Amino acid sequence: MSRRLSGTLNFSTSASEMKWDNIMKSLAACLLSLAFFAPGLASAESGVTPERVLLGQSVALTGPAAALGIEMRTGAKVYFDYVNSKGGIYGRKIELRTLDDGYEPARTGPNTKNLIEQEQVFALFGYVGTPTAAAALPIFTQARVPFFGAFTGAELLREPFNPYIFNVRASYFDETELIVEQLVSTGAKNIAVFYQSDSYGQAGLKGVERAMSKRNLKISATGTVERNTIDVASATKAIHAVQPDAVVMISAYKSCGEFIRQMKKASSAAQFYNVSFVGSKALAEDLGKDGVGVAISQVMPFPWAASVPVVKEYQQLMLKAGQKDFTYSTVEGYVAAKVFVEGLRRTGKDLNREKFIAALEKMDNVDVGGFFVSFSPKNHNASKFVDLTIIAREGKFLR
Repeated sequence: MSRRLSGTLNFSTSASEMKWDNIMKSLAACLLSLAFFAPGLASAESGVTPERVLLGQSVALTGPAAALGIEMRTGAKVYFDYVNSKGGIYGRKIELRTLDDGYEPARTGPNTKNLIEQEQVFALFGYVGTPTAAAALPIFTQARVPFFGAFTGAELLREPFNPYIFNVRASYFDETELIVEQLVSTGAKNIAVFYQSDSYGQAGLKGVERAMSKRNLKISATGTVERNTIDVASATKAIHAVQPDAVVMISAYKSCGEFIRQMKKASSAAQFYNVSFVGSKALAEDLGKDGVGVAISQVMPFPWAASVPVVKEYQQLMLKAGQKDFTYSTVEGYVAAKVFVEGLRRTGKDLNREKFIAALEKMDNVDVGGFFVSFSPKNHNASKFVDLTIIAREGKFLR
């Protein structure tokens, strides 16, 4: 092709150049056909190779809520490591890459972008907390990355329906409904709420309001605490003033523990009920003797009930991994990992996100060891199981 000195193109084209252009067009068409009809020859799905599946997680590994993130990760890794020891899924080992967010949403957003854009994970797994999940929500939705098994029961991961979110646990609405039902059945009507001043606390508060309204009752008093703090003085004063029969608590273990101690110092006779996110074992350890009689709703099988197949398996693998402390948070990580792996198994060897989501949506009433899960194209909430436990002496739990 000739050029004029001014740089303007001269569009006279030789026969040899036209022939070369046709060859290149034919080659491009062939490559496009190969990409369409032979996915294995096209660019691989993010986070998937013949040898591994890479998952990303952002949780608190440091700070006042660290026990929750550490335990969630521990339970998941125990199961993933077991699967890997057996050769993985279709020869792929599962790798979980975890970043610390300190239970602060300002850190969760950048962590999530890093995991998706830099690490190029296949899916996000086992995030811990409502405000942190809220920070990740627009990021993974825009990127169309599955967000699986978060440790939160907030409605923002349930309504409106999001095709990339899969919840394994029951919701806070389910938990607070059972708590209020239990309280009212024992004659309690003067019910207050202590909650974390963020989206997690608001989600739990709304659940209590719904359950109370259903029974023509109103919350008698509320008190709040800032996330990752234990400044509960004003909440204690406001709630103790109404002499409640019971207090429903929606916060993490450090702040809930401090609130209970302060209420007891003020000679409160209230019953204390927590939702599962509090971190049961951590709360019991934090309270010591002050924990006796404190109730906690649970969304996972009792970690000490070896009669339940998935719990027996969990206990055996935890001990084999050198983990002697059984907790609800580690059980949740374990169960979420087991459900995720079942989804991988059902997807088959040709793994991509679209096929993985489709496989999950066909899991109807699947038994993972005495714990049943169901997904469908219109419902990504696997379970509505809720139980109630009470802290007994020496930090043990009773059902």
